[in-house]
Amino acid sequence: MSLRSLLGTLVICAGACAAGEVLDHSRAVALSAPRGHGVGHLVDDLQLGDGVTLAELVRAEGTSAVVVAMRDAGCPVSKKGRPALERLVESMAERGVRFVFVYPGAHQTLDDARADLEADGLVVMDSDGALATALGARTTTEAFVLDRARTLRFRGAVDDQYGIGFTRADVGHTFLADALDAVLTGEDVAVAVTTAPGCLLEFEGTPFYADVSTPTYHGDVARIVQDHCLRCHRDEGVAPFSLETFDDVRGRHGMIRHVLVNGLMPPWGAAPDTGPWANDPTLSGADMLRLQAWAEAGMPEGDVAEAPLPRHYPIDWAIGEPDAVYSLPEAMDVPAEGVVEYKYAYVQTSGTEDRWIRAMEVRPSAHGVVHHVLVFIEEPRREGESRDEWRRRERGGLDGYFAAYVPGQGATFYPEGMGQRLPAGAWLKFQVHYTPNGRATSDRTEIGFVFADDVPDTVVRTGGIFETRFRIPPGADDYVVEAAAEFGRPATLLGLSPHMHLRGKSFRYVAVYPDGSQETLLDVPRYDFNWQRMYRFETPKELPGGTRIVCVAHFDNSADNPANPDPSRSVRFGEQTFDEMMIGYMEWWRE
Repeated sequence: MSLRSLLGTLVICAGACAAGEVLDHSRAVALSAPRGHGVGHLVDDLQLGDGVTLAELVRAEGTSAVVVAMRDAGCPVSKKGRPALERLVESMAERGVRFVFVYPGAHQTLDDARADLEADGLVVMDSDGALATALGARTTTEAFVLDRARTLRFRGAVDDQYGIGFTRADVGHTFLADALDAVLTGEDVAVAVTTAPGCLLEFEGTPFYADVSTPTYHGDVARIVQDHCLRCHRDEGVAPFSLETFDDVRGRHGMIRHVLVNGLMPPWGAAPDTGPWANDPTLSGADMLRLQAWAEAGMPEGDVAEAPLPRHYPIDWAIGEPDAVYSLPEAMDVPAEGVVEYKYAYVQTSGTEDRWIRAMEVRPSAHGVVHHVLVFIEEPRREGESRDEWRRRERGGLDGYFAAYVPGQGATFYPEGMGQRLPAGAWLKFQVHYTPNGRATSDRTEIGFVFADDVPDTVVRTGGIFETRFRIPPGADDYVVEAAAEFGRPATLLGLSPHMHLRGKSFRYVAVYPDGSQETLLDVPRYDFNWQRMYRFETPKELPGGTRIVCVAHFDNSADNPANPDPSRSVRFGEQTFDEMMIGYMEWWRE
């Protein structure tokens, strides 16, 4: 069976889902899988009227980015959003952002357009909907941001103030302005695609990003690699080799195909019927076919003029300059070979008052040998409290989970109004897992915090659901351990992170609601110890009071498990990799 046959069902599913998806356009909400909505693709050189093409506009002297904004002079939501759009046009003019206002449909006239906006920009009357169709526009308020390489970097709403049937007093998210700021500074767009409340557009045709017939490296493949691989696979990145050039990708195309087809890269474990997840890095079926079609065509390089703009990755802290940094007390030596047991270190934080974290980042100094880092928090002993009492209250790795690092995922940012508490004088417990890579080195991992000025409206909590009393028999290939906890009050889940060791096989979180109904929140059917990640909900999951979260873990202690260090051993709970753990970490907030 060819790779194209293997991936055919993915593309059929992706196409059917795209054609038949039902999006809630009553409000502006962020969507996952941006490339499935065209973001990250090279936009065709569309004709904009009066002899002007999109390529000419983005390459014009003084242009830094182009916004193509759908408009309808008679749409109520378009009318309400007009002042915000006009203000943005004015504020971005000095920064070289050019605006194109598209009026799709035969019902709109040039007089309607002239009466609609008082803003500088190119007006395009799209009577047959050809331009709207080519972009895949869904509503009359949708805006598209293109950089100077004609790469679509954002599509969605200007902001979230207006929707169908409601008006907010204040703007919560300035999606378009934030996207433009990122594009103009060469950074990733944090929210790259949203729904856009407005009057729906329905034209027959295929948008530019649906064509997979003749991909080239510069026009297609480089953008796929940039979106899914370069955060790690670049010079100074944490991956073992770079994929930044045509020769890099062409030289490793066999391995790239292998890891994609077998689901090894990009690293991700959640089953597709759970989520959706805000940090899902997986490729769409259409992009998988693009890579295969490129390989079958002989891996053509294409026109370098169609190459994407380079991305700028932080060489220092991704969270910006931290307000506080805490490092391991001393550097840890890592040998060139062999197995290194978990290293632990305690660091006490400074400060006499509680502080509130709005961003944090765990940063190793020797990325190449750091498998993962978990940071736990332990509050200082209370006055009159014995050490044993303190230890019973502070269970460290079981429910004191605080922060984590895994290659490619080290920084955590909380939305405006959210934050996590750092108790005054708290101890940070570092658990560092080193994996030798053939060259002896040393590492001194650190964690940085950015603090909020005030107590946040929403306090983020972290903790774990766990079971410690188990014994996995020698040779058992499917040993099951369960643990559960109940939310007595309504709560909102932000993310889930299963934790097991080398015998971990699968992990599942199930919500059992007060009415007895059940829902699988996260299913990781092939648990991989190499990727200790937090699965973050695209839309936080609201749970009614009385909801039980049941965690179900399966372990493989047989000789068929290639990672098993000793299938003849009976395995119990313990902190080292040759022991086992069963912890379902959670990040949540509650009323």
